[in-house]
Amino acid sequence: MPEPAIEMVNITKIFPGIIANDKVNFTVNQGEIHALLGENGAGKSTLMSILFGLYEPDGGINKIWGREVHIRNPNDATALHIGMVHQHFKLIHNFTVTENIVLGLEPHSPWGNLDLKTAEKRVQELSKTYALAVDPRALIEHITVGMQQRVEILKILYRDADILIFDEPTAVLTPQEIDELLTIFRRLKAEGKTIVFITHKLKEIKAVADRCTVLRRGKSVGTVTVKDAGEQELAEKMVGRTVNFRPNKREAHPGKLILQLEDLTVMGPKGIPAVKNFTLDVRAGEVVGVAGVDGNGQAELVAAISGLLPVKSGRILLKGRDISKENIKKRTEAGIGFVPEDRHKYGLVLDFRLDENLILKSYHKKPYSNRFGFLRFHVIEDHAEQLIHQFDIRAGNGAATSAKSMSGGNQQKVIIARELDVSPELLIVSQPTRGLDVGAIEYIHQRILDERDKGRAVLLVSFELDEILGLCDRIAAVSKGSVAGLVSAAEADEKHIGAMMGGITGDALGVG
Repeated sequence: MPEPAIEMVNITKIFPGIIANDKVNFTVNQGEIHALLGENGAGKSTLMSILFGLYEPDGGINKIWGREVHIRNPNDATALHIGMVHQHFKLIHNFTVTENIVLGLEPHSPWGNLDLKTAEKRVQELSKTYALAVDPRALIEHITVGMQQRVEILKILYRDADILIFDEPTAVLTPQEIDELLTIFRRLKAEGKTIVFITHKLKEIKAVADRCTVLRRGKSVGTVTVKDAGEQELAEKMVGRTVNFRPNKREAHPGKLILQLEDLTVMGPKGIPAVKNFTLDVRAGEVVGVAGVDGNGQAELVAAISGLLPVKSGRILLKGRDISKENIKKRTEAGIGFVPEDRHKYGLVLDFRLDENLILKSYHKKPYSNRFGFLRFHVIEDHAEQLIHQFDIRAGNGAATSAKSMSGGNQQKVIIARELDVSPELLIVSQPTRGLDVGAIEYIHQRILDERDKGRAVLLVSFELDEILGLCDRIAAVSKGSVAGLVSAAEADEKHIGAMMGGITGDALGVG
């Protein structure tokens, strides 16, 4: 057996109100891809943050290559050839790829000047060695999210990292970018690198990992050899119960017309139409899905419906009323609920408490305000505690927990709890389960279907075809900002939807 690259023994980390890691043992062999699996708030990121020196443990020891080490900060970790790619990238957007990669380790000429040409050459060599295909001179703000992640990988390879930690590396990637990243993992392993990656996605673990360690509520449940473990077994270890991968979906009974999009055109950030002549309707009691590769106008579409972007032409009708020019507050009061794709930018006020975030749309109404307009804090806190319990939100300090201190998955649960709590007539959900574990996904999927069965109209935008096929009653495939085809879920399969997403119309395929 090869010598373990990482041994974490009885690691304990305590934060106010919560034991994040409770005597966790974690061993990673040299040259393996090791997955770290667990629910939101299970302690995975905390454990890896300890290994990278962002936190110091309250108990336990760390060993790297068999030697006990004290990792007090990321500089100590870098000296031990440990690198970490964080879930939220640490890049300066108006710097080039090379400037970001060498920041802190800038090469200089014999005369003391910054030597970017040498740095660019080294970045080019690393990019070629690992087939990362990154332009060293490109500005970060001009490249895709998937390419930005490659820059983060090059940052740690530039620092000669042999142990690579990835925290939720696929949470913000498209399906194609996920496949490319897993290929990069295999290539890094072939070069002798040791990889730890935190994930909720069982398919990714089965596709690329050698072994998997499962954490649940801060404790280690065990380590399994991935090829010998099924997805159901991994899911049960993660959440401590049987998980239903297919939601309990009853037959839909569509009712009155709620949302009508008529020849909608919305401009993108570069001054060209991102949504073009988009026509679609959603009825009460049905889920209509929008399926497409990222960058085909989905983000601009939901932004226009919710009021975040203006409409260039066409109309948005809510229950027959034209809301195309109305502000966000009026649209909300008219009955629109919105779960945005970017939870930090549009979903939460990160510096606010959890209970404050849960009433962002209703703080001015009874029972949260009295008749003089003053907030009733005890009512707001009690309301938050109910939703925390109902949606299983992991918050160490309860209703008083700061939103920015919560895991990404728990932040997503807060947004979904707030939007579903008011039972809007039209619920727009964009990437609702991004970053969630299988237990939370199961719950959110069922809640979306419950809203449908209550007579709500649901517009679902997702890059996950399994999610679209499992939840939707009708599916609109989009390509280049337009509807390429509209099919019922009973007629749909991945092949036809994928073809329409690629620009082949439903008429050409004989569907829709």
